[in-house]
Amino acid sequence: MPSNIWKHAQRELRRLKKMQPQQPGYNSSRVYLELLADLPWQKATEEHEYDLKAAKERLDSDHYGLVKVKQRIIEYLAVRKLKPDARGPILCFVGPPGVGKTSLASSIAAALGRKFIRISLGGVKDEADIRGHRRTYIGSMPGRLIDGLKRVAVCNPVMLLDEIDKTGSDVRGDPASALLEVLDPEQNKTFNDHYLNVPFDLSKVMFVATANRLQPIPPPLLDRMEVIELPGYTPEEKLRIAMQHLIPRVLDQHGLSSEFLQISEAMVTLIIQRYTREAGVRNLERNLAALARAAAVKVAEQEQVVPLNQDMHRLASPLVENRLAGGSEVEMEVIPIGENNQEISSAFHIASPLVVDEPMLEKVLGPPRFDDKEAADRVATPGVSVGLVWTNFGGEVQFVEATAMVGKGELHLTGQLGDVIKESAQIALTWVRARAADLKLAITEEINLLQGKDIHIHFPAGAIPKDGPSAGITLVTALVSLFGQKSVRADTAMTGEMTLRGLVLPVGGIKDKILAAHRHGIKRVIVPERNLKDLVEVPSAVLANLEVILVKRMEEVLEQAFDGGCPWRQHSRL
Repeated sequence: MPSNIWKHAQRELRRLKKMQPQQPGYNSSRVYLELLADLPWQKATEEHEYDLKAAKERLDSDHYGLVKVKQRIIEYLAVRKLKPDARGPILCFVGPPGVGKTSLASSIAAALGRKFIRISLGGVKDEADIRGHRRTYIGSMPGRLIDGLKRVAVCNPVMLLDEIDKTGSDVRGDPASALLEVLDPEQNKTFNDHYLNVPFDLSKVMFVATANRLQPIPPPLLDRMEVIELPGYTPEEKLRIAMQHLIPRVLDQHGLSSEFLQISEAMVTLIIQRYTREAGVRNLERNLAALARAAAVKVAEQEQVVPLNQDMHRLASPLVENRLAGGSEVEMEVIPIGENNQEISSAFHIASPLVVDEPMLEKVLGPPRFDDKEAADRVATPGVSVGLVWTNFGGEVQFVEATAMVGKGELHLTGQLGDVIKESAQIALTWVRARAADLKLAITEEINLLQGKDIHIHFPAGAIPKDGPSAGITLVTALVSLFGQKSVRADTAMTGEMTLRGLVLPVGGIKDKILAAHRHGIKRVIVPERNLKDLVEVPSAVLANLEVILVKRMEEVLEQAFDGGCPWRQHSRL
């Protein structure tokens, strides 16, 4: 340990020597000294010669896609090769569940040849979990970081701070504020844990954080991290992940091999299209596991009825076969349970592998949950438009419904909406009323659109709270469709906020939203012109199947949202 800490430890040891074991502070002082001795002050993992090609191959074998993330890791390795004492970056992977954030961190550790430790921050409300308790308290302990370093026994591991967006704060302090010192390369050289009460150098640790959302992370903490977004996978990427990673893993977990169960690419594509509409691949893996369980039942049932003597040659060793030929007594090889899945599964005999087909999919997974006709059915009547929203689980398609009835000119909103989205609805209605004559929804400007009418706007899926500023143009389109009695195009979805004057403003989560539109079989997407820069991140395979329309004003949105252009154009032709 460094000389100043060595002096501190010696002083503590002299105090301990003078104390009787029966004294109250004896045990806590002894535990403290043991911690000082156990901590890896200088001990680091041996830095081997970085092989960028081997690291790239390792990352590619563990994860499919994620080009941007892999490139960032290779860049870090290249810098380490040229400057071994370079400060490590603090990466923060942000994305919906099931896209591989946590497993990616362990792959980074493997590619670097370092030890890996994971610290879960989900639900942590006490600052002492990060900084430790002061030694004056009974039952005091060091913080999770120091405890983790003690367990891993090196001072340069890859440390994963999982679910950094789910820390809370209460009377016991704010853990996110305590992380400010940990995640600042200028300050963490002298990280001060309250229990240790001496500075510890965290600058050699490579920190990786994961989060589902950026909003709950305090801006000063976010400023210290390099954010890398993992927005989800396209259906083509999911297919490759299933064939290369998920199916082999699921078969291995269920004691099966390709001799027992065969799932073709066409069947995996059907599962992706009809049974899962998620950003990640967890539900896809669950569905594949359901098929594997069905196959396991078939194999186990068939095994029970196969006579033992028919399968004798599979269980016997070559030695036994020789003895059988010589007419000597029979011996059987005992297969130990749990040693090797492949050996155990080879003891089972099945006439032909179970090939997954459509009837089996429906029998095991039930009737299809999704189809591509949903948008066409929902938008068949005027007053309905298709919006794109961002959620914790990736992008989603959101329908907006509007209807008019006899009333006093009031606006009713339902669908568990937040304040921001309610204000968007007010702005949308005001804009449509102000432009009623221009849109040919009213003959003259003096006519009140709401004369003797109430308007009801509903966002279906009322059990899910909705808020945010990206539904403005969707609301206007629904209202224009209602007043003009003209249906919106079923193959078109949109996202964007608008001002009171009809200017379309940029919104976030464009990549997630476009991927969601692609998953739902939508062919055209209307996005704000100022979001053009975000389209660079969308996979080219998705953009090839979608028509992305960039708009600057609300009139352009309406021009693109209806067949044959905006309703007022059609009236003017008449």
